[in-house]
Amino acid sequence: MARVSFTEHPATVGESYGRHLMYALGFGGRMIVGSLALLVHAVLPFLFTHTGLTIVTSLHDQMITNRARLGELRHEPEV
Repeated sequence: MARVSFTEHPATVGESYGRHLMYALGFGGRMIVGSLALLVHAVLPFLFTHTGLTIVTSLHDQMITNRARLGELRHEPEV
């Protein structure tokens, strides 16, 4: 297993470790909220009728905006 620095990936997307940590935690938290809303919606379809789509669309738009700001991101294969 290759040893990877905590700052290697964040640097490839133009962020410090701390900024990347906060951004990823926020992104992940919103994904969890969206997932929970969709699980409830699956059982009770009259609840959270737009929540999952709204969160996914927002996350997508935020990621696209960041890509445009930083230029095309370099994707490296996961090890």
